Amino acid sequence: MNDKSTFDRASGLKKIFIDIRGNKLFELFVITVIVISALRVGISTYPLGSNVTAALEILDYAVTIFFLIELVIRMVAEHNLRRFFSKGWNIFDFVIVAASLIPVDESQMALLGRLLRIFRVMRLVSMIPELQVLLNALLQAIPRMGYVTLLMFIIFYIYGAAGSIFYADINPTLWGNISISMLTLFRVATFEDWTDVMYETMEVYPLSWIFYLSFIFLVAFVFLNMMIGIVIQTLQSEHEKLEGNADQRAPEMIASENAITAPSIDVRLARIEARLDSVAGMLATRTSDVRP
Repeated sequence: MNDKSTFDRASGLKKIFIDIRGNKLFELFVITVIVISALRVGISTYPLGSNVTAALEILDYAVTIFFLIELVIRMVAEHNLRRFFSKGWNIFDFVIVAASLIPVDESQMALLGRLLRIFRVMRLVSMIPELQVLLNALLQAIPRMGYVTLLMFIIFYIYGAAGSIFYADINPTLWGNISISMLTLFRVATFEDWTDVMYETMEVYPLSWIFYLSFIFLVAFVFLNMMIGIVIQTLQSEHEKLEGNADQRAPEMIASENAITAPSIDVRLARIEARLDSVAGMLATRTSDVRP
């Protein structure tokens, strides 16, 4: 009976943690605390009085304790720790919360502790699935965008060499060598007063506008749209993957919760035996009452 009561208490506690973790109000409160933590970091960059600084320190301790409690609730609510640490965002949250426990006094780890506290804002990504989709899409798109970036670098290099050859005598500050020329071309690609650069060279080479317009067409229109297309395609595939995982996760969560809340076979057999003994006792009592 002691094992049974202990099992029931453990199962009930775990069920409570599962309900807390899945509660939307709790998730909203966690997000609110994360935002407050981010605002606290921003406010601390301003010159403040001693009273406000002390209040912010107390707030930081409270936020750290809350994050620790929230992490413990999520770890206990999981089926096991291996499953918890199998998810990358859970590992990220664990590292951030553990780093928040580093004291921020005048020790050598103070700078690292303050720096890692800034990254607590990134916990918004782990709490909001839509932000996870965006970040995952960006990470998935980076390798594919690398080839487009390489091709863009080749175009920059060719145009930079040509610009240095033709326009170095006009303005050495902008076209003195290939590295400076590529920086100037980056200015042209971002449309930062690029017409001033073009008109300056057109005074010597009237047809130099072809150089700039062709470069802008390739870099700002073609390659930029290629990158946007890659990101959109990757984002769409990540949305489809998220919907598929949600459909598969629902029956797994139900089965996991049932496994947690359902008693073991031995416990159920003990309950059945206790009920049978109770029924047998009642029947024996009634039989003795009926006898003359």
